[in-house]
This record gives sequence, C-alpha cells and structure tokens, in this order.
Amino acid sequence: MTDLDWVPSACTLPTEERPLRVAEWDALFAGHLTAVDSPAPAQLHLSLSGAAGLEERVRGLADRENGCCSFFTFAVTAADGAVRLDVIVDPAHEPVLRALSVRAASLAGLGEQP
Repeated sequence: MTDLDWVPSACTLPTEERPLRVAEWDALFAGHLTAVDSPAPAQLHLSLSGAAGLEERVRGLADRENGCCSFFTFAVTAADGAVRLDVIVDPAHEPVLRALSVRAASLAGLGEQP
C-alpha cells in the first residue's frame, strides 16, 4: 500500500512531505501497534507498546498530523507502559480512517481489522 491516493485533498501537508509523514506512521505501526479497534465508523482505537519515549513520539506525530489534517481528532493516553491513540473523524472522512486502520493493521501483522 505505497500509493498515497487515500490521502484526502483536505490535507494541507505539502505533497513532497507526505511520503515522509506516511513513513513515520508506518514505522510506528510496524514497530509498536498491538491492537486495532473500531467501535464506530468514525472512531479508531490504536493500542501501542514499546520502549520509553513512545508516548512522546505518538503525541508529537499526532500533533503534527493534526496541523495539516484538521479533520482528525487525536487523544493519547498512557498507562502501564502502553499507549492508546484514539482517532475520531467526521462522517465525510470515514473512508480515510478506514484506510488508516487497514494500513496500520497490515503493517503490524494484525491482518484485516474491524
């Protein structure tokens, strides 16, 4: 899934920077994602685990992503060495959230997730 066609036109990140940002998310998912849950079409819960500094890494990436894709709402919580990233979008961006979910699960080796 190297094609960036799923990135919505509402994203204001310069086109040349998009592959780098996608690579940051990909590395995070491949190295730290342990579970994906989608309790509703516009909500995604990502569970991550890893070394010290993971919470700051997730927060920093979520903050930067929100700066260019304001349709995302992120919440980061950490407890007992685990980090949870909750992502919410408006109904118009549900396909983007679904693409993110599929990409994340695939990179983490979790298979197709809800």
